[in-house]
Amino acid sequence: MFRKILAELLGALLLTACVVGSGIMAARLAGGNDAVALIANTLATMAVLAALIATLGPVSGAHFNPVISVAAVVHRQIDARLAVFYVGAQVVGCCAGSLLANAMFDLPLLQASTHARAGGGQWLSEVVATAGLVFVAFRSGSFNEAAWRVALWIGAAYWFTASTSFANPAITIGRAMSDTFAGIRPGDVPGFIVAQIVGALVGVALLRLLETKAAP
Repeated sequence: MFRKILAELLGALLLTACVVGSGIMAARLAGGNDAVALIANTLATMAVLAALIATLGPVSGAHFNPVISVAAVVHRQIDARLAVFYVGAQVVGCCAGSLLANAMFDLPLLQASTHARAGGGQWLSEVVATAGLVFVAFRSGSFNEAAWRVALWIGAAYWFTASTSFANPAITIGRAMSDTFAGIRPGDVPGFIVAQIVGALVGVALLRLLETKAAP
């Protein structure tokens, strides 16, 4: 169990450090061009997702996301007790990842983002992004499959959703701790998390409607 929890914490930390850190680097180099910055942020996120899922999947399942862990309980892949430890590790890891990114770019370690992300379109986007993430992840038959499928889904959702596809309550909390390109205002976090929970329920419902077998 210790190895599994450590893998979840490490994966969440590195994922968030990459999302936030690449956002900082992209914003600095893009010269105010948000489209270029988002392309760079997207590619870095896709790459780290693929690498982390393929590497840590055999250890913990490579959830890095509370909604994936809860869905795994529903599919009887893990028990509720382990899921609780996973969620705790994911939240701690994502918060630590933001702090690490801030530190790597010589920014104040503790920050509160001022990046506003609220409104019906943003929340609907999180429902769609999270539902798709759950659906794609649990339709994958192996960790190697999940690595490229999940990375492609998140990469696409960065661009076709208004929210740029957080799709993860833990990373939403973590990204509130960096007042940078990838941040989210703390007051907007609850709305995103509610939308992500709704999206997870939609994703699980779609899996059941299509009689999907649980992935390994």
